[in-house]
Amino acid sequence: QVQLVESGGGLVQPGGSLRLSCTASGSIFRINHMAWYRQAPGKERNIIASISSGGRTNYPNSESGRFTISRDNAKNTVYLQMNSLKPEDTAVYYCNADISLPESSGTYNYWGQGTQVTVSV
Repeated sequence: QVQLVESGGGLVQPGGSLRLSCTASGSIFRINHMAWYRQAPGKERNIIASISSGGRTNYPNSESGRFTISRDNAKNTVYLQMNSLKPEDTAVYYCNADISLPESSGTYNYWGQGTQVTVSV
């Protein structure tokens, strides 16, 4: 069974920084595409950034100036460095990954449980 577990969320003041981590565990052959999403109260879940297995990054919603996605393949972990945080960044942040299982059992999409980020004075 594969699990994604996020950590690093919390309360931070405007202008502050946080680094989120998401580690995949379980029976894994290969982790392919990984991404971070966020969902603010009453709003839909939106993608922040994605990273390929080779390290190519994409920021569909122009957050590359403040947010940086990275990964450590040896640790099955993806990170999201968030700087210059604003109150509007308050949301639950979710990790997402496409993971191939051993013995050609297929590739599936997984979500973490989410970690709360609150930006407030």
